[in-house]
Amino acid sequence: MKQETFLPDDYRPAESEPFMNERQVEYFRRKLLGWRAELLAGSRDTIEGLQDGTRNIPDVADRASEETDRALELRTRDRQRKLVSKIDAALRRIDEGEYGYCSVTGEPISLKRLDARPIATMSLEAQEKHERREKVHRDD
Repeated sequence: MKQETFLPDDYRPAESEPFMNERQVEYFRRKLLGWRAELLAGSRDTIEGLQDGTRNIPDVADRASEETDRALELRTRDRQRKLVSKIDAALRRIDEGEYGYCSVTGEPISLKRLDARPIATMSLEAQEKHERREKVHRDD
């Protein structure tokens, strides 16, 4: 079993460290696991709320409003479900030693980008190029 890496509570990855050293990897692993746990807890709350919230509302406008709220909540949870699968993929990349490197160029993804978007798979430059190409093809 892998020994747990000590990580101070105030630790933030720095450009001066070797890229994706043990501390940085552990920092991002914990960040991803915490984010995943938060999303799953929200999903459980939504499910419980939907199960408890099935009530008969006589006013048509109130019922419509409640249905709209539920639909919005379910759409939000669906987006979060997809996000959980991206988090799982990032955790797999950590286990495989591929985390933090651009899937297109193989270059390191900046620590600032990873801190802001820990599920990122491309460097900022590769992502921008991808989005420009997508926009051009969408406009055709």
